[in-house]
Amino acid sequence: MIEETIEMIGLRDHLVARAASAQAANELAAAYDKAVRYCREVRQYSVAPGNFAGGLTTIEEKSLGAFAKSGSRPIQGVIRVAEPPRGPGLWVLDSVPDEHFMQFGYTNPNDTEGLMDLISAGAQVLLFVTGRGSVIGSAIAPLIKVTGNQATYRALADDMDFDAGRVLSGELTLEQAGRELGALVAAVAAGQPSKPEQLGHREYFIMYKHQDTPSLAAGCRA
Repeated sequence: MIEETIEMIGLRDHLVARAASAQAANELAAAYDKAVRYCREVRQYSVAPGNFAGGLTTIEEKSLGAFAKSGSRPIQGVIRVAEPPRGPGLWVLDSVPDEHFMQFGYTNPNDTEGLMDLISAGAQVLLFVTGRGSVIGSAIAPLIKVTGNQATYRALADDMDFDAGRVLSGELTLEQAGRELGALVAAVAAGQPSKPEQLGHREYFIMYKHQDTPSLAAGCRA
């Protein structure tokens, strides 16, 4: 699962092109369009001073980097907060609030919120990709921190699990890095503590988020 559709602003065509079916294409287009409406309504896009300090120039540039984290596999469709994937494969988690009379229901988007959204949908191991670092963890599921910025990895070596920057420096091929990261995920899933776990990170955030759901009579999995 991947989330944060508000970090895909400007990439509607790229997003829809990854759809595994016509239904998935419609779901992705709808989730994207809602994310754009949300950003316009709250007058805030997913870009911060730290992004510009790190070298980004536009929201589209940030979106390209965020979307690249999802790889290249077809996207099976869109799920919502607390909804498990409807089958195998890659799914996009729509974590943006739905429109209602409270103007989307303002949330306080932050890294911990995104992790809780993924956990609520059934994620057992979390991979957090960061360029400049983020000192967070999880109280529920193990968190693995990945960075492609070797300066960040050196500065936060006690809190970063995987240095993907070795691909850029030529120390590893992309395939070798993928195998190494896969082995790390398997080890953490088997009980090996990740760096945030070793440091005792237990950040926990319950967010207010309005999304239309089936009735209680229909059940949460309807």
